[in-house]
Amino acid sequence: MLTNADIAELIALRRDLHRQPELSGREIRTAARMAALMRDLGADRVLTGIGGTGVVAGFRGAAPGPQVMFRAELDALPIPEAAGPDHRSTTEGVAHLCGHDGHMTGLVGLGRLLSRQRPVRGTVWLLFQPAEENGAGAAAMLADPALPAFDYGFAIHNFPGLAQGRALLAPGPVNCASVGMRTRLTGATAHASEPEKARTPTLALTEILPALLALPQGSQSDADFRLVTLTHLSMGEPAFGITPGTADIWVTLRTQRDDAMTALRADAEAIVTDAATRHGLGAAFDWQDAFAASVNHPEATALLAGAAEGTGIAVQTEGLPMRASEDFGRFGACAKTAMILLGAGIDQPPLHAENYDFPDALIAPSVRLFHRLARDLNG
Repeated sequence: MLTNADIAELIALRRDLHRQPELSGREIRTAARMAALMRDLGADRVLTGIGGTGVVAGFRGAAPGPQVMFRAELDALPIPEAAGPDHRSTTEGVAHLCGHDGHMTGLVGLGRLLSRQRPVRGTVWLLFQPAEENGAGAAAMLADPALPAFDYGFAIHNFPGLAQGRALLAPGPVNCASVGMRTRLTGATAHASEPEKARTPTLALTEILPALLALPQGSQSDADFRLVTLTHLSMGEPAFGITPGTADIWVTLRTQRDDAMTALRADAEAIVTDAATRHGLGAAFDWQDAFAASVNHPEATALLAGAAEGTGIAVQTEGLPMRASEDFGRFGACAKTAMILLGAGIDQPPLHAENYDFPDALIAPSVRLFHRLARDLNG
């Protein structure tokens, strides 16, 4: 069990991590700190530089058994934090507003317990993933030949809007697949007094935007759910004397299933291409922030539900799948995986809000949950 001293030290760690956030792919200091903590705890194996800045630490049992992975994320968000707690970010424009500081702290707490009593069998792996926020980290880690093989993988995500002591968990889809489509329309400029001499994207935009936003959506609980969100739009230069010749459109595409994303991408690209052709424009596409759908394996979900029940966490299924995406989904291609959403409190600000702060009260329950699961699988 965690002692009162453990909890106090973990809270201090979480707040210090909150003060020193790092962006996706740049988590050098954070990764080094996690690796050092794992070595201090006597992990039997500590791997660094996995998929960039990823860290993986293993605690081995004496007997053969399952390889069980628990994941936390290293990265923060490019969002300025509102004035508030004493431990607010000291890095301008960057903050832990998704709770990854708390997720890392939970794994460190699990490491403390494992260091005091090793698993009986198999290996428990603590995985600190880089670049979750842009969907690049899991794929990079999975492509790294140094990454160990896992039989099971588990993750926690804090979930504001749900009471503490409750959680969302169900087999099947948990988080949607998503991808960012960045389109550049290219024509030709002219003087603002002679718009007829330009090839401007103005009219093309009036066709493209309504058509993209009108693509069928459906309910988020429907397997055919899909959603297109306009996130950025710009055209020409901020000047009164120029008829614009270029435009940039950024949209995020979401689907419940990976196979449905292929069709949505094709539909969205066709809308843009057809309009560009009619108006004599070029259209170039750049796809970014690609997330696979996150799907809970039935067996892994049942194990996680049993551990939740055993640690006094009330599980419900309403509200799943979420529209938001999660890079944990890619680990489902190599292991039986499941993610649970732990209630962070009904009155908490939403994730990615400028004033969100992971509740310290969630640290101990997350450690207890993961430790119970590790004991159930590895003894």
